[in-house]
Amino acid sequence: MFTIRTMTIEDYEGVHTLWNTIKGFAIRSIDDSREGVARFLDRNPKTSVVAEADGQIVGAILCGHDGRRGCLYHVCVRKDYRMQGIGKAMVVYCMERLKEEQISKVSLIAFTQNDIGNAFWKCIGWTKREDLNYYDFVLNAENITAFIK
Repeated sequence: MFTIRTMTIEDYEGVHTLWNTIKGFAIRSIDDSREGVARFLDRNPKTSVVAEADGQIVGAILCGHDGRRGCLYHVCVRKDYRMQGIGKAMVVYCMERLKEEQISKVSLIAFTQNDIGNAFWKCIGWTKREDLNYYDFVLNAENITAFIK
C-alpha cells in the first residue's frame, strides 16, 4: 500500500536518496541541491508529489509551471515498487494540481535511452513529439550533471 501527497522541502533527504537509487538518473549539482529544490518548491508549492510506502519515499515528481505550460521533472519510482500504479497515481496527482492552477498543457523530457520511462509514458497515453527539436543553453557551467550508475 502507498500514499501520494504534496512534496515539501522536508522530503528532500528522502527524495535525494531515492534519486541516487535510480540507474541512469541525472542529478545537477545546483538545481537538485536542497537549496535548488527549495527554490523550485517555493515557486510551485502545490504541484510536486511524493509517494510513500513502508515509511519511506518510494516515488517522486518535481512538477511546476510557468503560468502557461506545466512540466514534469525527475519522475521516478524505486525499482522494487514499480508496476504497482505508483507512477501513474503520481502523474494523475500532478495533473489535477496543474488543472486547479488553470494549466492546459504539460510536457516532460525523457532520455532517449530510458526504455523503462519511455514505455511508461507511452503506456499511460502521452504523445511523443516528432515535430520539434529540444534546445539547451547553459547559463551556469557550475551546475554539473552527474549520472547515477
